[in-house]
Amino acid sequence: MLFPVIMAGGSGSRLWPLSRQLSPKQFLPLADSELSMLQATILRLQALDIAPPLLICNEEHRFLAAEQLRQLDMEKANILLEPVARNTAPAIALAALQASSGVEDPILLVLAADHLIQDVATFHSSIQAALPLARSGKLVTFGIVPTHPETGYGYIEKGADVGDGFAVSRFVEKPDLKTATEYLISGDYFWNSGMFMFRASRYLEELERFQPAIAAACREALAGGSQDMHFTRVDAEAFAACPENSIDYAVMERTSEAVVVSLDAGWSDIGSWSALWDVSAKDTDGNVFKGDVLSERSCNSYIHADHRLVAAVGVEDLVIVETKDAVLVAHKSQVQDVKKIVEQLKKGQRHEHANHREVYRPWGVYDSVDNGHRYQVKRITVNPGAKLSVQMHHHRAEHWIVVSGTAKVINGDKTYLVTENQSTYIPIGQVHSLENPGVIPLELIEVQSGSYLGEDDIVRFEDKYGRA
Repeated sequence: MLFPVIMAGGSGSRLWPLSRQLSPKQFLPLADSELSMLQATILRLQALDIAPPLLICNEEHRFLAAEQLRQLDMEKANILLEPVARNTAPAIALAALQASSGVEDPILLVLAADHLIQDVATFHSSIQAALPLARSGKLVTFGIVPTHPETGYGYIEKGADVGDGFAVSRFVEKPDLKTATEYLISGDYFWNSGMFMFRASRYLEELERFQPAIAAACREALAGGSQDMHFTRVDAEAFAACPENSIDYAVMERTSEAVVVSLDAGWSDIGSWSALWDVSAKDTDGNVFKGDVLSERSCNSYIHADHRLVAAVGVEDLVIVETKDAVLVAHKSQVQDVKKIVEQLKKGQRHEHANHREVYRPWGVYDSVDNGHRYQVKRITVNPGAKLSVQMHHHRAEHWIVVSGTAKVINGDKTYLVTENQSTYIPIGQVHSLENPGVIPLELIEVQSGSYLGEDDIVRFEDKYGRA
């Protein structure tokens, strides 16, 4: 039985404005699918003999990850939370230690949550080919059969045959175009996929050998951790002290036991808008349209309309992406530099790099419809059975108008129901809470007024989701 480890900690900044810090690409439906990248990654494992997956993600994504697993009826899957990012070597070490606590020396199948694989049957065949190698103690990586001279990926040079794979001769950094073309012509190189298979004990042994500080910090972090609902939390201080390193640099480039198994299954890491255009279904003019798009004499473009009509006339090789609070226009050849716009947003301390106008919470979602001097308007959706924390605000009052469903309101020492077309008022400084006791989503409009309307003006007294 395989033990899937799914790494979901990336930021996906090159797919801004859809992918953002609090809602990165692995949690988004991309590439002609209604499933998120994470959900598609999990579901393509269904035909294999696997244990419930272990998901590794950043702590700030924990409720988004849990909700997407719940939608797949996978509440038993464990979620391992990283308090800070320390790259893949420590993340996989935590997974190996966690998996070994419940299963004797499991074989880990380490996958990224944000990869597209179009030929699932061939993907399964490569996994089966890798299993005997992993059982024998080899550290297997999956090499993608290159289809063109790509300069955005690292490469793996294959050596002698080893079972159904090859010894790894060397790992190569991202090459220039001339070198990538030579690699393609030679037939001796694979793209480095960042997917792996090995026994937990073998990975930990090699990590202890080459990076003992990482292994020690991860053991200490997990030993000092705790279990909270679906989540395994590690000791934040111990993990923060862990050296930051990738599995390639820490182990795979240094071990003599690395082997590569070929994978030719329509793989893409969808690392940019041009990559997404490459793998999407196109019309006769080479266009990919998502949402409400009208076009006249446009070709070879990717246009995504999230919330309003987007019209394009006579454009070629462009990426146009519209969301509620941002619009991106980029040439397809320049989309790698979208991350530089994200860097500008961060430097300017703007919120658009971090969250959308719609913000997901463990109880539901809110949409910041309007704001101005001393007021803000939100549309709030509370899931059935969910409850906001018992809280108060020092600087704002709130008016709630129920649009649909029924709200159970705590307002000071009073508890009462508010139904459709009814409203209630929460004064400044009043302890209050909001709950959906019904079986349909609760929709309401919240109007805030006051001298300060920031999300950090919340004093929580009680919270069923463990937030501070």
